[in-house]
Amino acid sequence: MKGEEAVRRLLAGEPDALDGVSAAYTPLLNYVIFAILEDKQEREECLADVLHQVWQAREQFDPEKGSFTTWLTILARNAALNRRRAQRRREAGRAEWDEKLPHPGDGPEEQVLKAEEREQLQQAIRKLSHQEQVLFYRKYYYLQSTRQMAAELGTSQRAVEGKLYRLRKKLQKALGGEYHG
Repeated sequence: MKGEEAVRRLLAGEPDALDGVSAAYTPLLNYVIFAILEDKQEREECLADVLHQVWQAREQFDPEKGSFTTWLTILARNAALNRRRAQRRREAGRAEWDEKLPHPGDGPEEQVLKAEEREQLQQAIRKLSHQEQVLFYRKYYYLQSTRQMAAELGTSQRAVEGKLYRLRKKLQKALGGEYHG
């Protein structure tokens, strides 16, 4: 109840409500962030960034699109992935790009094809059982390690790997073996 009250107050714009949201949801945010970032300082900074973003973007939350918890986990996941990408770029020494060359991003055709592939994948995922969906999202969306998943599910890593293998084959069959995402 404390979390729900904090969310209500946050959405009403009460400045001290962020402390309540932080107290109620930090364990969840850490759970998402820790699976993606290895460095302790990066994790702490990411958590602070996410909480700041929650305050700044609170008006963008739409309860008709999903729960507050889902919105939070998406913010945390995206922030952690962005930090990990930035960290890898720094570690790689930041390859220098010639300012005169066009950006090597996807063109309009590639963007349309990727959007169609994403929609096909989402439809295939919706047809999976709840347990299969949870496994899929934990591994490929929240980027949890097989070891972490096995420990939390009370099973062996090999059992989780087997389930993931069968899940990938099931999705591949549902997608006609054409998905390359």
